[in-house]
Amino acid sequence: MKKRTLTLIFIGSCLMVLISCSKKKNVVIEEPTPSGPPVEKNPANSSYTPAFIGQTRIAGVTTATKIRSGIVTSSLTAPWGIAALPDGRFLINEKAGRMRIVTATGTVGEPITGIPTVNAAGQGGLLGLCLDPGFASNRMVYWSFSEPGAEGNRTAIAKGRLADNERSIEGATVIFRSNPAYAGTNHYGGRVVFDHSGNLFASTGERSDNVTRVQAQSVSASIGKIIRITKEGHVVPGNPFIGQAGALAELYSIGHRNPQGLAVHPVTGEIWQAEHGPRGGDELNHIQAGANYGWPTITYGLEYSGQPVLTGIQQRDGMAQPVYYWDPVVSPSGMTFYSSDRIPEWRHNLFIGALSGMHIVRLVIENNKVTGEERLLASEKQRFRDITQGIDGALYVITDQGRLYKIDRE
Repeated sequence: MKKRTLTLIFIGSCLMVLISCSKKKNVVIEEPTPSGPPVEKNPANSSYTPAFIGQTRIAGVTTATKIRSGIVTSSLTAPWGIAALPDGRFLINEKAGRMRIVTATGTVGEPITGIPTVNAAGQGGLLGLCLDPGFASNRMVYWSFSEPGAEGNRTAIAKGRLADNERSIEGATVIFRSNPAYAGTNHYGGRVVFDHSGNLFASTGERSDNVTRVQAQSVSASIGKIIRITKEGHVVPGNPFIGQAGALAELYSIGHRNPQGLAVHPVTGEIWQAEHGPRGGDELNHIQAGANYGWPTITYGLEYSGQPVLTGIQQRDGMAQPVYYWDPVVSPSGMTFYSSDRIPEWRHNLFIGALSGMHIVRLVIENNKVTGEERLLASEKQRFRDITQGIDGALYVITDQGRLYKIDRE
């Protein structure tokens, strides 16, 4: 009897080991790390295996500093881009084609005139914006928008001077138009940022449909790309595709889907980008000159039907891997690095507005790897569209529902 009992214990122990190994093999990306359990608890859309540990579902982190958030105003209408003015106010784009100034106490100004016509249908409209590094003296503003035309719509970049009376944009000029135009109204991309050299980076979407998305891989088209141009819209000397046969000289990186997030690291000056995947496969990319980020050839997402995208592969030689990806999606939009000392543990963390995720993503990044993720303001149930740091060191976030939030320490 004793021998039989020992045998059963031995068999049971072996089964437990086998079950444990099987579980670890199937959910390796779910395993907790010393920092805590994975932030994502919802099931993934796919069974794809990440290229490296920590590429998705990283350990959750929690801010130790006591923070508070509040609504500055709820009187905006579908705001899309926000930039902090030197005096503490904000310049904000509204999707329908309006640009306004909002004070830090929530006073919303009248629409600023002189803005070129936008096509606000679908995902189009007046999109991202940024200020010239010399704005305090030259008052120049740069913005992205969906420009209508006889051949279709384009992601376009314009610039103009904010008048001294702040009622109009003077001398609005389009300095870049994506190629080709298309009659659709989705996936414009739409962010613009200045790098530390004073050049302008802009993101363009691949316009969503099957006929256009393959052009994200074409160096003769500027859709589905990150471009780099001067303030005047000229090609920057040293752009990586200069001299390549058939390539557009303004291209900086290729193979993007719908890149709605761009940010410059405050110390290194490097460009980081976030883009929407299809069903799964939202990406965070560390942008390298001349790199191909793979869409639609490789992706960690599925078609909305649940079928694989093209051949259903996630890796290919010569195509860059995302630093991080989300499955299910959060729909990352505008983003910024935190550079203030007000909340020391946030310093150089990346903050991203999540649309379908309805929260603000906080990512801890060390040596260009994501080491922790936190989800902020999820209880607000808002589609967070863009985020910036104010001159007071607080974070300011706009939502599709028309709110402007302030997030700061208590």
